[in-house]
Amino acid sequence: MSRETIIPPDSPFTLDNIPFGVISTASDPKRRCATALGHHAIDLSLLWKGRDGIEPNQNLCEIFSQPSLNAFAALSSTTRSKVREILIHDLSTGCVPEKCFIPLSQVHMHLPMKIWGYSDFFCSLEHAQNCAPLAGGKVARNFFYAPSVYNGRASSVMPSPNPVRRPKGIKYAHGVGQPVFGPTIKMDFELEIGYFVSKPIPLGETINAIDAPEHIFGFVLLNDWSSRDFQEFEMTPLGPFHSKGFGTSISPWVITLDALKPFACEPEHIHSATEFDHQRYEERATATFDIRLNASLIRNGERYNITESNLRSLYWTPYQQIAHHASAGCGLETGDLMGTGTISGQHEGELGCLFEATKDGSCPLEFPNGTTVRYLEDADEIVLEAWCDNGTRRIGFGECRGKILPSLQN
Repeated sequence: MSRETIIPPDSPFTLDNIPFGVISTASDPKRRCATALGHHAIDLSLLWKGRDGIEPNQNLCEIFSQPSLNAFAALSSTTRSKVREILIHDLSTGCVPEKCFIPLSQVHMHLPMKIWGYSDFFCSLEHAQNCAPLAGGKVARNFFYAPSVYNGRASSVMPSPNPVRRPKGIKYAHGVGQPVFGPTIKMDFELEIGYFVSKPIPLGETINAIDAPEHIFGFVLLNDWSSRDFQEFEMTPLGPFHSKGFGTSISPWVITLDALKPFACEPEHIHSATEFDHQRYEERATATFDIRLNASLIRNGERYNITESNLRSLYWTPYQQIAHHASAGCGLETGDLMGTGTISGQHEGELGCLFEATKDGSCPLEFPNGTTVRYLEDADEIVLEAWCDNGTRRIGFGECRGKILPSLQN
């Protein structure tokens, strides 16, 4: 296979990328690890069969034969980088046997990691400023001193393109304020990035933001589906529960820190005066990443662009988030998932959820063909995408898709 055949010009999975995921096929239903190049997956368990590991007595074939990437992510960052370098060399020089290539159309994608814990942050200042008045308040003072975060539910994290069912729960009846039980009528998406823990942080230990890269395996797109009417009922006194816990979608290919390093950049927000020592990342020029994000809605066969944003817009960066998470000594495990929280920007068209974009449904989005959008309807599909492009390198995350199924009738 020629490189031109493998890597179409519009592919997110270039030689500068080399993402990692978990696949199975109809002919071999066993889950195993893979990378992606162009429109093909490369079976890493097959590629490394009979080959030496990077370190002595290391069996990469066995590691890549696991049904998750946890064993690979737990290796040192130096070892993972060397594996990636070997893959780039072998793929660019035609050293990968053709039998290792599987068309992406023939693979089934699974969760890339065994997820032990999931935490979701609330770290976009613009998102907070837009949402607070809608909820009858203002941005809390503590937002400016630490990344806000709550524990989510790992069991409902699903890989794209699995559908998500409209949940039932308790909400206040419209106009009367009486609690009722039933399907949500304010189904929403959230435009986020997720990232996985690599090197664990033992219980009782902490890290500083400068140490964070050693503990992050890579990034995925993340859609933390939300029920805004359930959320209104739950927020006082303890915050979101069923309004957030019924489903979280992630893109199935993990984009590594090595792939993202060329796109490191300075965050938009400067707030050193309110940072504690463990939150400081003095190398501001590489404190976050220039990742352009997009969310689209597919309704009745038509596709509508809903919002665009950029990871660098976050007030608190992923490095600061994970340092804060570990600061109380709770410990983190390889495979733990962090969500950045909704990523909204300062400009028109950069609002990361419908709650913001429609002012809780009071100002619907209007499109030229007459379609209006307040919240998500049954059969609607949300598609998240993300790209990095610095003029010489271009990589993508693929897609994070989810279609709304109607609530169960029982």
